Amino acid sequence: MTDEPTLGEIARRFEDRLADVREDIQQLGRRMDDKVDQRVYDLRHEALATRVTTLEALREKDAERIVATRRWLIGAVIVPVIGILLPVILLLTLGAGSS
Repeated sequence: MTDEPTLGEIARRFEDRLADVREDIQQLGRRMDDKVDQRVYDLRHEALATRVTTLEALREKDAERIVATRRWLIGAVIVPVIGILLPVILLLTLGAGSS
């Protein structure tokens, strides 16, 4: 009979377990407060997808603008410079050879 707990000891053990359960419930409540609601998650995901789509479109426009700038540079600057320098070089080369 000495191995059996007394009523006071049983009550203390019960209170300890009850306190543990209360702490667990409080921890779960805190964790639930940290969780994001599914609707909020979906809205954030949608906004992010829209932003990525917009950024991709802007990147494509920038790439097209760079190609257009290169074409303009070649057509407006490089070709005329070659057109001016090539005859001068040919004249100097052919003129120097005929002397």
